Amino acid sequence: MSFAARLTRSPRPFDPDRGAEALTLFPDFAPEVTEVIAGTAGCSPYLKRLMEKEAAWLPEALDDPEQALEGVFDDIRAMAPDNLAAGLRQAKRRVALLTALCDLAGVWQLEDVTGALSRLADLACDVAMKSAVAAEIKRKKLPGATEDDIPTAAGLVALSMGKGGAFELNYSSDIDLICLFDETRYDPDDYFEVRASLIRATRKMSSLLNDVTADGYVFRTDLRLRPDPSVTPVCMAMAAAEAYYESVGRTWERAAYIKARAAAGDIAAGERFLESLRPFVWRKHLDFAAIQDAHDMRLRIREHKGTGRKLSLFDHNMKLGQGGIREIEFFTQTRQLIAGGRDPELRMRATVPGLAALASKGWIPEDAAETLTRHYRYHREVEHRLQMINDAQTHQLPKSDEGFDRLACFMGTDTDALKAELTARLEEVHEVTEGFFAPGTAAPEPEVGEELDSEILQRWQSYPAMRSERAVEIFKRLRPELLRRVQATSKPAETLHALDGFLSGLPAGVQVFSLLEANPQLVDLLIDIAGTSPALSAHLSRNASVFDAVIGGAFFADWPGAQALTQELSARLADEPDYERKLDMARRWAKEWHFRIGVHHLRGLTDADRASREYADLAQAALAALWPVVVENFAEKHGDQPGRGAMLLGMGSLGAGRINAVSDLDLIVIYDSAGVDYSEGRRPLATRAYYARLTQAMVTSVTALMAEGRLYEIDLRLRPSGTQGPVAVSLGAFREYQKTQAWTWEHLALTRARPVAGESVVAGEVLDVRAEVLAMPQDVPKLLQDVADMRQRIADAKSPNGIWDAKIGPGRLQDIELLAQTGALLTSFDGHTIHGAIAHSARCGFLSEPEADVLIRAYDLCWQVQLVSKLLTTKPLDPGAVGEGGRQMLLRETGFDSIDALSDALSQAVSAAEEVVKNVLARDFTPEVQE
Repeated sequence: MSFAARLTRSPRPFDPDRGAEALTLFPDFAPEVTEVIAGTAGCSPYLKRLMEKEAAWLPEALDDPEQALEGVFDDIRAMAPDNLAAGLRQAKRRVALLTALCDLAGVWQLEDVTGALSRLADLACDVAMKSAVAAEIKRKKLPGATEDDIPTAAGLVALSMGKGGAFELNYSSDIDLICLFDETRYDPDDYFEVRASLIRATRKMSSLLNDVTADGYVFRTDLRLRPDPSVTPVCMAMAAAEAYYESVGRTWERAAYIKARAAAGDIAAGERFLESLRPFVWRKHLDFAAIQDAHDMRLRIREHKGTGRKLSLFDHNMKLGQGGIREIEFFTQTRQLIAGGRDPELRMRATVPGLAALASKGWIPEDAAETLTRHYRYHREVEHRLQMINDAQTHQLPKSDEGFDRLACFMGTDTDALKAELTARLEEVHEVTEGFFAPGTAAPEPEVGEELDSEILQRWQSYPAMRSERAVEIFKRLRPELLRRVQATSKPAETLHALDGFLSGLPAGVQVFSLLEANPQLVDLLIDIAGTSPALSAHLSRNASVFDAVIGGAFFADWPGAQALTQELSARLADEPDYERKLDMARRWAKEWHFRIGVHHLRGLTDADRASREYADLAQAALAALWPVVVENFAEKHGDQPGRGAMLLGMGSLGAGRINAVSDLDLIVIYDSAGVDYSEGRRPLATRAYYARLTQAMVTSVTALMAEGRLYEIDLRLRPSGTQGPVAVSLGAFREYQKTQAWTWEHLALTRARPVAGESVVAGEVLDVRAEVLAMPQDVPKLLQDVADMRQRIADAKSPNGIWDAKIGPGRLQDIELLAQTGALLTSFDGHTIHGAIAHSARCGFLSEPEADVLIRAYDLCWQVQLVSKLLTTKPLDPGAVGEGGRQMLLRETGFDSIDALSDALSQAVSAAEEVVKNVLARDFTPEVQE
């Protein structure tokens, strides 16, 4: 569609005579177009000169601006090397004139204008770079390179930074470039000669674009964003640049790389380099320390540029001044740096989409995003008008009334209205952004009562978390609020001791203190955890990154279930580039979900039964997502699984689907070779050895102590023949063993078996074996005597550690589970839960209904005590030692008013359950055939 058909606005001519002169160049333009031409020429001497030079080209270009733009780009691609200097300058004139008119007339939106300028910069850099590289190759100055290397610029790439990288170039912008080369394309012995050649090519490219000739210039180029520009050449090896960023890269450089884009030369190599920097730019944890870094940068810019004074429109800097463009960009980029490591959807180069993404994910309010977007677009329009006047790289508002009159005409408004609008917009931007950046001064520290140990407060400064000046500075601002909240608890002294344990365990402080300062709600959570669960508090100090989950995700949403968790972790693992990172990712992910379960339980948002099922869901998801990763990594060396593959059979509490916060995982690995004797791979293995080593690899993937800790401990001792048998058992051997050789305890354990990972076909056949075994006729007297003997051996080996030992001892968890499994075996129960086995035993006559009720009441009460105990402490539970918060949690979970009442009820329940177990094992039972 033509320019005339789409224009919606027009500037007013500041100099009508100059506007009239321009109209003589275009006698055939429609009236509405002549208004735009006159207004533009009357405000901008520069654009009038461009009209004069391109008078023959412009009328046809305005018939279809988009087609004209593509025509200019096609002309650039077809330019001969000896015509680049003049040809690129003509192209720049045409694109500058076309974008200005389309901008001023409202034919193109802001993104169309900045996109056209950015595409011109990319293409100009590309042809200039390849021309310079071609000259080096022709002169045989680039070792090993031929004409075939010219399309990829022989491994040289220009990374477009800043506005160019985000397709946001302004009208008279510099282009910020970092030029790198892929040293792996060359013989190491030629490194220095290659570097010298590509440095020459980079300088020639820059001169071709930057030099002012009779035809003007193409783009001013700035190569100073490269690593340490005062001592490094204009073109660097990628390996050297990567080493720099990994070792000494700073926050401002991380922010700069948000917008970085491979724009010219070897695009593929540039994209590989940017991918290698992803961990540097996008930290794996929420990075609230970036707020202080960004604030410090803002202050340095204000001091250097003198833009920190009180707002005055005359000579105000629309980019760097108060309420300016940079404020909006810093606001956006800082939030992206905080959360973009965890959420790839926030990694937007452009500012407006970045604001929208942050708002959609809840990182900034919707109204803030809308306000800043609206003002950003307006600021950029003002910036463009300022630069269009004389093609000056300026961001300064006029210094005089006459200058404001001209700008108002260019904006199509009057001077008073322009000034009022500018003031309102700048002040609103400043109001939105300043509160986010500027850290408050430390609040007055509250008076410390006698209940708080002053020695504890004094030794805080000696902790590892306080080693840096920056950590100390942040903590000074945070400390008064911490102490206020400690003193507001029911037991301040106990809470202070617990908080002290958290602080003493922190290996570093800047990130955690920044996180707490930026999110005051987390201080409440920290105090709550410290005052209730020293064990969870100690875990938190070693793994403070789990706080990320509280503010970086749906922490208080409904539990998603094992399947959704498996899918989430599988997607996370797929994004990690190598095996070790995948294993660390699994650990980070599991720790966050594990923390969520603990916090929900601690705060009463869930109970022991639900928490135990959630812990089991989490473990199953971790195993199910990791298994294919381990299999794939193992197969790279030894080939795919021979036969039909393997599965992981969950045993014990994992099989029953209820574990506690510190449970080991009981597993059996079962495979079906389907008659295949060897794997097929670079290093083939016999089938039995293959699955044994694959099992060991899986165990290592879960239990190895890595940077992010361990995932779980794994116990394989429930496999056939225990520690004497192979770590992985074939399906045939498993079937034969269970039917002919298994001990009574092994059949009992099978009642709680459940597939948790691996090949579904093999898992289905394992379940068939389980069903066959559980349906086998039983020698009832022998079975009951075996169980009675097992109880006695357990009692002889370990006695309960007081009344609060909910697991070991007569009438407690292990004892009731043993009887429930006995009932499941005698009544052919095909489920895997203890509650289900007890209920089925009652229906089949192995238990009476009153006996079943006694067992369930005792089991549930013991389970509640056990779950709370494992969350509160790593030691045997002692209500007198866990603090008031821990005691209150224990009472809330069990429904009692006092510890004494709970102790009495627990003692009575355990005694009653013990009596039931003894009575049931001592009497005869004849199984009935169930329909």
